[in-house]
Amino acid sequence: MIQRLMDAIREKKAPVVVGLDPSLSFLPKSLLCGESEKEIADAFYAFNRELIDATCDLVPAVKPQIAMYEAYGTEGLKAYEKTIRYAQDKGLIVIGDIKRGDIGSTSEAYAKAHLGDAFHADIVTVNPYLGSDGIDPFIDVCNQRDKGIFVLVKTSNKSGAELQDQTLQDGRKVYELMADLVSAWGEKSMDGAYSNVGAVVGATWPEEAGLLRARMPHTFVLAPGYGAQGATAKDLSGFFDGNREGVIINSSRGIIAAYKKEEYVAFGEARFAEAAREATIAMITEIRDVMKGL
Repeated sequence: MIQRLMDAIREKKAPVVVGLDPSLSFLPKSLLCGESEKEIADAFYAFNRELIDATCDLVPAVKPQIAMYEAYGTEGLKAYEKTIRYAQDKGLIVIGDIKRGDIGSTSEAYAKAHLGDAFHADIVTVNPYLGSDGIDPFIDVCNQRDKGIFVLVKTSNKSGAELQDQTLQDGRKVYELMADLVSAWGEKSMDGAYSNVGAVVGATWPEEAGLLRARMPHTFVLAPGYGAQGATAKDLSGFFDGNREGVIINSSRGIIAAYKKEEYVAFGEARFAEAAREATIAMITEIRDVMKGL
C-alpha cells in the first residue's frame, strides 16, 4: 500500500493529503437542511463530495477524521463510509484517521472493520501505547489485504510532549523509543524501500523531524499540523529523505474551511470548494518550493 501511495504522490508531484474533518462551523448554510443526525450527516457527505471533486486532480489522498462523523451516530458513520468510497472512486487513497488502540481480538476486530469489510479505508492511524499486542493484528491485515497504518510517534499537539518527551532510563525520549519500535514493526510488512507501517510525526516539530527520519529510514511519515496548527512549508525539510520523498503532509481546516480565511473570503460560502482548491494549490506550491531546495 505504501508503494501505491508513493506512486500517487509522484504522479501528482504533491505530497499532500486533504483532511476531511467537517464540522457545523465549516458547513455553508446552503448544505444544511435541518438539525437531525441524518440531515447533518447528509450535509457532511455533500460537503465532502464537493471538496473531493475540487481537489482530486491535485492530491493523492484524503484523510477523514472519524470522530467528526461518530458524533452523529449511525448516520454519521454512513457518511464516513460513503466519503471513503466516493474518494476511492475518484482514484484517491484514503487514510482513515481513527487512532484506534487495543489488544488481541479487539485490535483484530478494529483492523478488520476499518481496513476490511466495514469501512474499507486504505490506511488508518493507530495508537501504539498498548505495545505490539495492539499493532500486530493491524500488520496482519496489512499483509493480507495490501493495506497500511500510520502509528503515532510524535503528535502535532503541544501537550503531547508531556508524555512523548519524557526521558527513559537509557537516555531515549519516549518518542524515540516509539520510533525504534515502529521501525522494528515495519520489518514485518515491507513494501519496496518503505514499510506499510508508517509513523505520525507532527509538522510542528521540525527539529525532531530530521532525527526521527534518520532513526526510521524505511518508515513513511504522515505529518499533520500544517496550516491551522502553525507549521509552515519551511518546517518540512527534515521530513524528506534523500530522494525528496518519505512524507505526506496533511492540512484540514486550512483547506476545507479556506473560504473563511481572509485571502479567500471573496469566494464566499457558495464557492467554498473553489476556495479549497486554491488553498490546496497554494500549499502544494509552497511545499514544492521547499523540495527544490533539498
